[in-house]
Amino acid sequence: MFTDEYYMKMALQEAQVALEKDEVPVGCVIVSNNRVIAKAHNLTETLNDVTAHAEMQAITSAANFMGGKYLRNCTMYVTLEPCIMCCGALNWSQISKVVIGARDEQRGFINKNLSLHPKTEIVLDVLEAKCSQIVKDFFQNKR
Repeated sequence: MFTDEYYMKMALQEAQVALEKDEVPVGCVIVSNNRVIAKAHNLTETLNDVTAHAEMQAITSAANFMGGKYLRNCTMYVTLEPCIMCCGALNWSQISKVVIGARDEQRGFINKNLSLHPKTEIVLDVLEAKCSQIVKDFFQNKR
């Protein structure tokens, strides 16, 4: 069986793709039954769309794959803690598990006292150092 670290490395690869497009480097992978059903990265600049976060792109792709709006029995691996918009979408999708690489103290949903679906399991800090470093480096280079 594949580990959380294995799939988070895939999400980090997606974050790298975003970085190469000069997007905020956030990557996301959704897995069902040990099979990757969606991969995505931020596309807000590319699409000129504030809703084109990695999580939103992955949720749409996974729902299309599953043939329905619910992502029960699916796990999302995301390099950076989802924002409140993505939290809402994850809640509505009823995703079973969300694995987060790095916390986002300013924009993440946890410090906003929001929660995902009551049955959604949350795992924090998987490959945290790598996930946080790619974002820190991106913003340092922007300044």
